[in-house]
Amino acid sequence: MTDKVASKTTNKSHINLIGKKCGMIQVFDKNGILVPCTVIHAEPNVVTQIKTEATDGYEAIQLGFGEVRVKDARTMANRVTRPLLKHFEKAGVTPRRHIVESRVSNPAEYTLGQSIGVTHFQDITHVDVSGVSKGKGFQGVMKKYGFSGGPASHGSGFHRHAGSTGMRSSPGRCLPGGPRASHMGDENVTTQGLRIVAIDEAKNLIMVEGAVPGARGGILVITQSTRKQKNKKA
Repeated sequence: MTDKVASKTTNKSHINLIGKKCGMIQVFDKNGILVPCTVIHAEPNVVTQIKTEATDGYEAIQLGFGEVRVKDARTMANRVTRPLLKHFEKAGVTPRRHIVESRVSNPAEYTLGQSIGVTHFQDITHVDVSGVSKGKGFQGVMKKYGFSGGPASHGSGFHRHAGSTGMRSSPGRCLPGGPRASHMGDENVTTQGLRIVAIDEAKNLIMVEGAVPGARGGILVITQSTRKQKNKKA
């Protein structure tokens, strides 16, 4: 039930909506220009908790995404931990697989069980999308950091190495934090300022221009962009 997508620190009035990456398509805009787009399926998120200054020390709402479905209701306890099960039961909603928190300045406007969908972005032109990048395993410095490598001739013995990382007698050690061959990908990444190309309210789809982090089927967090135009009326 834990989710690797961390909630972002955004403006107090911005909602973090959870969605799932469907893939990429190409569409033509009104000027006939081909635009690559990412399709995100964001079924309505449900308000599972409302936090106020009096009870929690700050104001926010918690949204749940991905309903946990079982054939027999008695087996729900095998899929959801007991604390979360009671948490969703208190909110009066069915258990969700992913939850994210959004800071708001007016929590009184929301109610437990309320649904928030893609219509939230209908007056917004740009969004920020966060997700977990594709994992690429253990990689060398050429792939991970773009090192040029050494001579590729026979016998050089220095094709794809990082080169010397040590130093002289002072300080006489390898300094930490330098580029090394290591694990690549599988990190929280945010792509900022993506333009909204289209919104399909009937199918709960939102199309944004360009690529977003993660593989097909990955969980994404969408929020109003903090760098681009705030809304269509601005």
